[in-house]
Amino acid sequence: MRNFFAFSLVVVFLVLYSSLFIVQEGQRGIMLRFGKVLRDADKNPLVYIPGLHMKIPFIETVKNLDARIQTMENQADRFVTMEKKDLIVDSYVKWRISDFSRYYLATGGGDISQAEVLIKRKFSDRLRSELGKLDVQGIVTDSRNRLMNDVRESLNYGTSGSSNNNEDSEVAAIDNVISSVSNYAELETFNSCSLRINPNSMAALGIEIVDVRIKQINLPTEVSDAIYQRMRAEREAVARRHRSQGQEVAEKLRASADYEVTRTLAEAERQSLIIRGEADSETAKLYANTFNEDPYFYSFIRSLDAYENSFNNNMNNIMLLSQNSDFFRFMHSSKNIVDNNQLKR
Repeated sequence: MRNFFAFSLVVVFLVLYSSLFIVQEGQRGIMLRFGKVLRDADKNPLVYIPGLHMKIPFIETVKNLDARIQTMENQADRFVTMEKKDLIVDSYVKWRISDFSRYYLATGGGDISQAEVLIKRKFSDRLRSELGKLDVQGIVTDSRNRLMNDVRESLNYGTSGSSNNNEDSEVAAIDNVISSVSNYAELETFNSCSLRINPNSMAALGIEIVDVRIKQINLPTEVSDAIYQRMRAEREAVARRHRSQGQEVAEKLRASADYEVTRTLAEAERQSLIIRGEADSETAKLYANTFNEDPYFYSFIRSLDAYENSFNNNMNNIMLLSQNSDFFRFMHSSKNIVDNNQLKR
């Protein structure tokens, strides 16, 4: 009896444990009964908020899905603009689950990687289409914000136009997957009050695109190298033009400086000649005045200067003159000098 009671307690504990489940913060839970999403009377899926909940053990299972905003980094890819120019665009997408039932059905059990594969291919198709409508200037300027809004709106609400003839088979396959999932979800949730969702939109997958952004835009390597070479050639041409202009200005300044130097030296030489001429004139005038006042004394002073210049320290000087020469008249006896002074008076 005691063993049976203990066994009953264990069974009851296991049943209670199996009937309880917890939804973590940042997640939402959907109930599955025999692999089918459990819905209410209005065909809306039962979504459980974070907390402790109950279920029917061994019949119902719970799938917890991440309700937070997810960030999907896209690998840089090549796109063609309206000008038929190639660009390497690096971008990212922020998304979250808007309809957990559709998301679960579309991704084969809520696989995030599968959802991102579908989003990436659809996003690449829409971004390629929108970039093909703009030129490079429009993409890198203010038109980029409008471009991102158009891509986000087209992903969330879909496009009504049909695919063009150039659309590749991969994009067509993604549209077929989205359409089939949408039709399946419509059959699962159909009621008279429900509104059909565009099968060409992310809403058909139960996904809401929160934001799309372009992180970086680059030119292909072969194009960027050619552009850099052209830019380098243009800058070198500008540098050569500036150097030639600088050389021209330098030559003008150098010629002007040489002219100023020559003119200044000539003016100084002219002034020096004028001053020297005035000095010589003043000297001659002084000599003339002195000669007029006392011709004999002037003759005597000039003779002394001649003696000083003739009889220097060089002992090799030889002069052959008569002793009666007028050059030696002041070297005679002092008597002759006195007589001459008297005669002069």
